[in-house]
Amino acid sequence: MRKLIFFVLILLILLTGYSFFNNAPHNVELGKSIYSIVEDVNNTEISINTLADFDWDKGFLYTPYSTQKGIDEQLGVHFKDPSNIDWRDDIYLLVFMKDDKVVQYAEVDRQGADFKLGEKEYLTPSDDVIFIERY
Repeated sequence: MRKLIFFVLILLILLTGYSFFNNAPHNVELGKSIYSIVEDVNNTEISINTLADFDWDKGFLYTPYSTQKGIDEQLGVHFKDPSNIDWRDDIYLLVFMKDDKVVQYAEVDRQGADFKLGEKEYLTPSDDVIFIERY
């Protein structure tokens, strides 16, 4: 009986820890703010740091059809993508990290546009511009 209780407790701790460390909040407000910037066809850039109301040190932009494996490899940690971007072409995914942990993510509606980081691999608070390319 003790072994069973011990096993159940360990299993609960593992499952709780996994879901706690794996679920970053979906920042819906950031997605809406970006949407309103892209909605104005005169805008060609998005400055993320002016919109983000949380602490972050790296921001990664994932294109439609990005794979879970590719996301995990670039982040260096497992992030269970709740948007299922690997099957979608209507959004981009922004994933923000602080101290090598995913802290927030946002879904960015395409709205007839593609988004680019230029030559950089990821965003930082001091280099936070996403370029809008209309099609």
